[in-house]
Amino acid sequence: MPADCIPFKDTNYFSKLICDYLEEKKELKVFYGEYPSIPNFKKQIELKKSNYDNHTRRVLVSTIKNQYANIDISAKTETNIKLLEDEKTFTVTTGHQLNLFTGPLYFLYKIISTINLCKELKNNYPDYNFVPIYWMATEDHDFDEINYFNFEGKKIQWNRESSGAVGKLNLDGLDDVFNVFSNQLNKSNNAKYILDVFEKAYLNHDNLTQATRFLANSLFKEYGLVIVDGDDRDLKQLFVPFVKDELLHQKAFKEVNQTSDALNKLSEDYKIQVTPREINLFYIKDHIRERIVEVDGEYAVLETAIRWTKEALLKEVESYPERFSPNVILRPLYQEAILPNLCYIGGGGELAYWLQLKSNFETQNVVFPMLLLRNSALLITGKQEEKLKKLNISIEDLFLKQSDLITKVTKQVSKIDIDFSAQKKHLEQQFKALYKLAEQTDKSFLGAVGAQERKQIKGLEHLEKRLLKAQKRKLSDILNRVEVIQNELFPNQSLQERQVNFSEFYLEYGDQLIQQLVLNLQPLKSEFLILKLE
Repeated sequence: MPADCIPFKDTNYFSKLICDYLEEKKELKVFYGEYPSIPNFKKQIELKKSNYDNHTRRVLVSTIKNQYANIDISAKTETNIKLLEDEKTFTVTTGHQLNLFTGPLYFLYKIISTINLCKELKNNYPDYNFVPIYWMATEDHDFDEINYFNFEGKKIQWNRESSGAVGKLNLDGLDDVFNVFSNQLNKSNNAKYILDVFEKAYLNHDNLTQATRFLANSLFKEYGLVIVDGDDRDLKQLFVPFVKDELLHQKAFKEVNQTSDALNKLSEDYKIQVTPREINLFYIKDHIRERIVEVDGEYAVLETAIRWTKEALLKEVESYPERFSPNVILRPLYQEAILPNLCYIGGGGELAYWLQLKSNFETQNVVFPMLLLRNSALLITGKQEEKLKKLNISIEDLFLKQSDLITKVTKQVSKIDIDFSAQKKHLEQQFKALYKLAEQTDKSFLGAVGAQERKQIKGLEHLEKRLLKAQKRKLSDILNRVEVIQNELFPNQSLQERQVNFSEFYLEYGDQLIQQLVLNLQPLKSEFLILKLE
C-alpha cells in the first residue's frame, strides 16, 4: 500500500493553535512540558520515574488484572500487564469515548499511533518497557455523541433512553441495531467477522464498558494493547487526596482560567476548548451523574436532593470514592496520577484543552505528559486514485473547500481564459494617464476619474464571475465527477476519518486494514497520511 504525506498545516483542517504547536512556536512553550521527540523521551522517563511510586503501580496492576478477569487476552497483552509491575515500565496513553462499534475511523488511528510509539520507544530505549494504554471514557454521559456509527452513508443508531455514566448502560436495544446492520452487509467472510465481533461485543455482555473492552481487545490484542477503565473504586481511592483538594480549594478553576486568558492574549485565533467550573467533579450514583456545587458553605448535587456539610462530604469521599467522577478538567489529572505515563496521544481538540491544564498539574505536583497529535489518514482505493488521475486532480486539491475546488478545476479545464487579471492591469494603465490629466484641473474631476475606475474594475470583476459561472455550466459533466469523488473521500465535506466507520474498509480488505495501518502510521512524523489501498 503506497503512501504519501501532507503537512497538517496544508490540509486546512487543523486549528492555528495545533499548527503552531507542531511548529514548536516559542510563545507556546510555557503551556506544555517536553515536546514529543525521541531525545526528549529520556527526560520524560526520568521525570516520571521520580514522581511515580510503587504503591500506585501495584494498585494499577491489580486493578487491570481484575478488569481483565473474564476476557480472553493475547500473550502480548498478558505480558504487557505483567511488565507494568516493573518500575522500568512506562505507558503511552490515548483515550476515547465508548462510541458504538468504535464510531469513526480515527478511533483506530488513535490506538495504532499509541501502539507504534511504544514500539519506536522500545527500539530507542531497550532498557525500558513501554505499554500502549487505551483509557475508556466510561464516565461520560453524553449518549447522543456515541450512540451511532455511519456505514456507507447511512446512520446506524442505537435508540434508547439514557441517564448517568454511559459505561454503566445496559445493552437493551442493540439486538435491533445488529439486525439493521446485518441487512446492510454482504455474505463475505469479512462481513461474517464484522457481524460476529459485533454480536459477541454487544449481545453477549451486560453493559457498554464490557462491550467496548471486548471490541477493542478483539481488534488490538495481538498488538499488546492494555485497556483501562478509570471508573473503578481502587483506582479512585488513589485519587482521593486530589478530590478533597478540589472540593476544598478549587485550584483548577483559578489555574485553568488564568491559562485560558494567557492563550487568548497570544492570539484571538486560539480557541478555548474547555471552561472550568468552581468544582470540576460529578457525583455518580445509581442512574445519575450530576455536578457537585457549593452554595453558602454547603455542598449539593444539581438536579437532586442530595446535600452535605463539608465534613459529611469529605467522609463520603473517603467511604465511596467511586462516586466521585472527574470532569474534562480533572480527568487528565486523574489519568496521569495513576498511570506511569509519558505521553498522551489525542486529536487536535483534545490537545488544545490539554494545553490549558499544565499549570494545574504543577499546583498538584503531578508530571505533565508529553502531548502528541494522533496520526490522521485518508484512505484511497485504487479505483478512486484512477479517477483522480483522469480528472487531473491532486490529493492536495481534495482538501480544498468544494466551491474552491470546482473553481480551480474549471479554470484548469476551460479552453477560455477566465482570469481577467490582464484586462484589469490594462485598465489601470489607461487610468494612469487620466489621473495625470486630472491633476492639472480641480479635485472634483480627480474624484470622478477615481469613481469611474472603480466602476469599470467592478464591471470586469462582474463579467469574470459571469464567465466563470457560464463555464461551470458548460463543464458540468466533468465538475459533477469532481464533486462525486470529493464527496466519496470527504463525506459531508469533512475528513473521512471523522465520518466513516472502520467496517466499510474491513468489509473489502479484512485484516489487511489494521495491519497496513500499523505498518504505515508513524506517530512522530507529524504529517497527514494518504494511504492508497490495493
